[in-house]
Amino acid sequence: MRPRPAPGVAVSAGIVVLVLGWAAAPGVCAGGDPRSGVPSEKFQGPGAEHWFGTDNLGRDLYTRVVHGAGLSLTATVLAVAIGLVAGSLLGLLSGALGGSVDTVVMRGVDVLLSIPELLLSLALVTVLGFGTGNVALAVGVALIARFARVMRAEVLRVRGAPYVEAAYASGVRWYVVLVRHVLRNAYAPVAALTAVEFGLAVLAVSALSFLGYGAAPPTPEWGSLISEGRNYLATAWWLTTLPGLVIVALVLATQRLGRALAREGLR
Repeated sequence: MRPRPAPGVAVSAGIVVLVLGWAAAPGVCAGGDPRSGVPSEKFQGPGAEHWFGTDNLGRDLYTRVVHGAGLSLTATVLAVAIGLVAGSLLGLLSGALGGSVDTVVMRGVDVLLSIPELLLSLALVTVLGFGTGNVALAVGVALIARFARVMRAEVLRVRGAPYVEAAYASGVRWYVVLVRHVLRNAYAPVAALTAVEFGLAVLAVSALSFLGYGAAPPTPEWGSLISEGRNYLATAWWLTTLPGLVIVALVLATQRLGRALAREGLR
């Protein structure tokens, strides 16, 4: 009988499911219009009528946070997918082929790892231009190196296993062995890394949106919501604090799930 998950894991999973629900069905979770407000209700604090308060135009902040989840998480998912697919492929080929291929790939990975991910994302999005798609691409490229290094390490670990040697000895083609035996037994740490990097990608996407590289106003995005609210910190603290707490909660939840997946993979 499998042990029950720790309370922290259950709470983290609940937070992730809640935010994913916001992204999947924002109209159900918050039925108002995130782009329009009531000027007479501007700067109302959090309460029963407006859970997260209202902004300088009388727009409901909770509604804007819920509707902003879709755009922010879409960019995050795209970024993680780019890093996962490209990085795993590079790591798989590097670990499996070895030799000069391994040397070239790992030197490129070392160069990418020497640059902070957020700084690299900022440099790339500056070249690519504004827009949520460009933000996702920039963050995704910055994530490739971590996935490549972890995948390569796992491939090197699995490559010398007896069942892999037996598959080669039985005449199975190398690419079949690579997919069927090596890849399927090397994915667990990469899956754990995916959960961890998802949280970091949320931070990176929100940071670039905060700097103005994301969707143009009045489209709500988590980073842009915090950026808009910083001008009213003295009089309307909730405009930055509550969207920021949502980001922090999601990042901590994904980090907790990532650690749980890593422990599960080691068993």
